[in-house]
Amino acid sequence: MAEILVIEDEDNIATALGFLLTREGYNHSRMATGAGAVEEIRALRPDVVLLDIMLPDVSGYQIVQDVRADPALKDVRVLMMTARGSAVERRKAVALGADGFIAKPFVLSELRTELARLLDRPC
Repeated sequence: MAEILVIEDEDNIATALGFLLTREGYNHSRMATGAGAVEEIRALRPDVVLLDIMLPDVSGYQIVQDVRADPALKDVRVLMMTARGSAVERRKAVALGADGFIAKPFVLSELRTELARLLDRPC
C-alpha cells in the first residue's frame, strides 16, 4: 500500500485530504508546517508527498528543492498544491523538481488521476 505524506497547514483541507486518501486505500500522515519536513521525508520515505506551497516556517518551494538536492530521496514523488494555481506557480514548481501540480480547491478525480500517475497505477 502506498504511503502518502501530506504537508498542509490548513486543517480543513488536510481533513478532506485525509478522508479522500483513506477512502482510496492509501496510508497517510500529515505535517502542518514546513519546519522539519525534509527530515520527516527522509525518515518516512513516503511514495508521494502532497506538498502545499504556502506553509508556515518553510515554503513548499524550499522543501521540494531540498528534497531534490538529496540523492537518497530521488524516488520520492512530490505533488505540489496551491490555491494560487497560476501558470507561473506551476512552472516554478516543476522547475524546482515537483513531479506534479494541482490547484486548490482540487477535484477528486484530478487528485486521483495525479496520484495514480505518480504511483504508476491505473486509476
